[in-house]
Amino acid sequence: MQISQRIALFLLVGLISCSQAKHEPAQQDQVELAAEAAPPPPPPPPDAPGISDAAAYALPPSSATAEPVMAQPPSSRKLVYHAEVKMKVADVSRTNVRMDSLTKALGAFVQEASETREDEEWQHQMKIRVAPARFQILLQSLGRLGTVQHQELSTEDVTAQHADISARLRSKRALEQRYLALLSKASKVADILEIEENMGEIREDIEATESRLRTLNDEVGFSTITLIYYQPLTLPTPDQPVLSFGSRLVEAFYSGWQWLINLLLGLVSVWPLLLGLLAGSGLLRWWWRKRRARRTI
Repeated sequence: MQISQRIALFLLVGLISCSQAKHEPAQQDQVELAAEAAPPPPPPPPDAPGISDAAAYALPPSSATAEPVMAQPPSSRKLVYHAEVKMKVADVSRTNVRMDSLTKALGAFVQEASETREDEEWQHQMKIRVAPARFQILLQSLGRLGTVQHQELSTEDVTAQHADISARLRSKRALEQRYLALLSKASKVADILEIEENMGEIREDIEATESRLRTLNDEVGFSTITLIYYQPLTLPTPDQPVLSFGSRLVEAFYSGWQWLINLLLGLVSVWPLLLGLLAGSGLLRWWWRKRRARRTI
């Protein structure tokens, strides 16, 4: 009887242990699934005290002493990109064709273009507008068209200016709506005329502000590249003609005649000197005769 009770107790303990072993993996899987499904903890605010020190201690020594990564400007920032490029090309006509293909491939367009051809240089100048995302791609592609001699890049942040113009536009439109509401309630002619006059001034301000905002949006939406490329031109040197003996004789006679004319003109130009020499020689002869006359006496 005791043996059977022990056997039953042993079997009961074994069943209990097996059931616990089966429940533990299930509970562990549920914990892991809950941990995976749980959202990551929110990052600490950038201005929280002690964040930089804690990050430095949490990172390995090599990461803690590494150079800081420069923060990129947010997408909401309004940036205007400008570039000026001057380069030397081998053939202006061929470069024009390649530029047409390049602008079409990148979705750009030419706003202004001019071309001049002088004795020693053939120059083409254009102003290209391109989306900011393809600004650097176009600059790199231009470097393969010829030899870049000058390149200047500039970036202007117009975020504050854009926000200021937008705020002014909203306030002026709200003021216009208030004047419209007053106009609908006005009954006197004087009040109506005064409100319409004020509304005319506000409408002019609104149109001017809208024009400024459109111009600013255009500069932000399309970057500007001022491109100048030129081709040096070599002037042909004419061959020297072969002169015959008769031609050389005529040329020599003409040169002698020119020399004689130049001599006569030179003598005429120094007539004061010749007049002084004649006067000096006359005085000298008079003095010499007078001296001889005294000796004979």
